[in-house]
Amino acid sequence: MKTVQFREAICEAMSEEMRRDESIYLMGEEVAEYNGAYKASKGMLDEFGAKRVIDTPIAELGFAGVAIGSAMNGNRPIVEYMTFNFSLVGIDQIINNAAKIRQMSGGQFNCPIVFRGPTASAGQLGATHSQAFENWFANTPGLKVIVPSNPYDAKGLLKAAIRDDDPVIFMESEQMYGDKMEIPEGEYIIPIGVAETKREGTDVTIVSFGKIIKEAYKAAEELAKENISVEIIDLRTVRPMDHDAILKSVKKTNRLIILEEAWPFASVSTEITYRVQDEAFDYLDAPIKRITTADTPAPYSPVLLEKWIPNSNDVVKAVKEVMYL
Repeated sequence: MKTVQFREAICEAMSEEMRRDESIYLMGEEVAEYNGAYKASKGMLDEFGAKRVIDTPIAELGFAGVAIGSAMNGNRPIVEYMTFNFSLVGIDQIINNAAKIRQMSGGQFNCPIVFRGPTASAGQLGATHSQAFENWFANTPGLKVIVPSNPYDAKGLLKAAIRDDDPVIFMESEQMYGDKMEIPEGEYIIPIGVAETKREGTDVTIVSFGKIIKEAYKAAEELAKENISVEIIDLRTVRPMDHDAILKSVKKTNRLIILEEAWPFASVSTEITYRVQDEAFDYLDAPIKRITTADTPAPYSPVLLEKWIPNSNDVVKAVKEVMYL
């Protein structure tokens, strides 16, 4: 085992896959000469050269289109967005070309491409740089959406995403790039669409994903001091979603809380809530609760930002509510 940062896990996954397959390349703003905006591609230009690690102009629509055309012609591009807030400039290419080309061509073309970069808030970055779009992309048939919460999962899932023959949205976090964790020395791959129970429990299930799941871990530790046993499921993949893992846990604990760092309307938690009430209603001993950001653009003020983003206190309160304490 070895200890790596999240950014290093990302770099290792891309580098290992590029050594294995010459059709894979990386493109995006500052990925080459600058080693990546968050140093997730450090050293890759030196190893693979400027034809496979490509600095692009600030033109997300343009380089997304170039990458999609390249993928349709036999390559496997990795496109890095400096932040998924900027992917909105290129979202027409992602939604109307990458996601649909297999069906529209009657299976004559596929689009093996990974769009990756940070999502959601990262401190005082303001309303236009603090948005989570997991549910936007997950709403699109033809796309797979992955949101890892730690370095181990990030490396294994990114390798799976790069090998996938369909377009994958791979969402990270600026605030996780420095997170450290032990990972295996050798190669490993985590299958897409499989959730993981990160903490076993008996009283209540918390489902989450991405960096916000850390607040669930903090809450679980506090609640354990009061003999409240919390089970935590990390979705890891938002689409396809591992509904079976969620339902199995709910049937054991009889209570469900969903924690996500996104606006509440038509969110990932909305989808989970519907599926659980539809398929496991009789197992619920309390109404399902969702914990999301406030239904407003992200504030810049640190005082307001603290209120806007969910935290462990919100989780503790929700757990006690569903347990009628």
